[in-house]
Amino acid sequence: MPHLRLDRTYLDPFLSKNELEQLAGHVQHADQRLLAQHNGPGAEYHGWLRLPEQYDKEEFERIQRKAKELSGKIDVLVVIGIGGSYLGTRAALHALQDSFSDSLSREERGTPQIVFAGTQLSPRYHTQLLSYLADKRFAINVISKSGTTTEPALAFRLLRKELEQRLGAAEAVEYIVATTDGSKGKLFELAKAKGYERYLVPDDVGGRYSVLTAVGLFPLAVAGIDIERMMSGAAAALHDADSLDYTSNPCLQYAAARFALYQRGKLIELLVAYDPRFQYIAEWWKQLFGESEGKDHKALYPASAQFTTDLHSLGQYIQEGRRHLIETVLLEDSTSHDLPIEEIEGNPDGLNYLAGKGMHHVNQKAAEGTLNAHQDGGVPNLVLRMPELDAYGLGYLFYFFERACAVSAYMLGVNPFDQPGVEAYKSNMFALLGKPGA
Repeated sequence: MPHLRLDRTYLDPFLSKNELEQLAGHVQHADQRLLAQHNGPGAEYHGWLRLPEQYDKEEFERIQRKAKELSGKIDVLVVIGIGGSYLGTRAALHALQDSFSDSLSREERGTPQIVFAGTQLSPRYHTQLLSYLADKRFAINVISKSGTTTEPALAFRLLRKELEQRLGAAEAVEYIVATTDGSKGKLFELAKAKGYERYLVPDDVGGRYSVLTAVGLFPLAVAGIDIERMMSGAAAALHDADSLDYTSNPCLQYAAARFALYQRGKLIELLVAYDPRFQYIAEWWKQLFGESEGKDHKALYPASAQFTTDLHSLGQYIQEGRRHLIETVLLEDSTSHDLPIEEIEGNPDGLNYLAGKGMHHVNQKAAEGTLNAHQDGGVPNLVLRMPELDAYGLGYLFYFFERACAVSAYMLGVNPFDQPGVEAYKSNMFALLGKPGA
């Protein structure tokens, strides 16, 4: 049985099982084009497809050795990157680490803190970051295919200068790791000339599909995340997604369901979860689907909400606003962190009726009640259920969404591996900044 399953309970009133199964041929054809690796748009970027089973084992071992060596010497690892170069890492850290780990000391945490730079152009943020690092031992993991993307390139310039002034240029080399192209680009040239430890951004893996490469694996290993377990989860998702039995393949069912609802005029897909650990998974998911599908004036707009929190702000609109929404709901079954609810004398808050139950039960019933209400309000819900959001489960989820996204884009007739619209703002920005040749 797949580690994750699509629960159609709150979908069937809008899209019957028969209607979904009628799409089997279309979605399977799209998946076969993807797997052919030469028969679809963007075929040169299919390297992530078999990655969970065919990753570079030698580099993986180097990542683990360097991460262990470096983590014993530093308080903070600064990850410099933007878009797919940091979102997957941030998602994994937020999902798998203690919610308050950043408030702990280095000794209490047991591993270096991971912070991010080059994700935007705010001078305030980077000034405050330099101030924060002033009394801390830090290292840099700069992630860029070219080394010339404005946001990370500027951040690397600032932080490299700080590190070299503090340690000297020769010693600073040991505290800088470059994840970049294997043969070309400004960052590759600099890393090779300086002698930085280098890891590969594969030529055939685009940024938003790169979390299971060194892009995500190195900083996660430094943070103490079990990257072997994560890759095992991704391999299981690959195996399940390869299943020829459409009725037991949740990846293809999810792609088919969202396509069918889009064809019926739905415009927005809201990714929802009932635990804040999913917050940055949603941010990663939004880039994955937004950049992969949003072309030729097509595709669902990817948005997200954190329930029950956002029910107190967005709930009214979801229930009674325009009927252009679908919801994809991520539910975790694990009760490993449940809290019992005890009876209080006098019942001052009126909650004694919950005595003897756990907070997980209350959260679960909040989810069920919301699903029923939104279904009654005319919102289709695709419920994805998983046993537990641990390293294995997260690896599974990363690959599940990558595969479903690529298949969905092929069903729409767009190339999931390019992003031509992203270049428009860059051209205007470079012209306004007076960049030579812009």
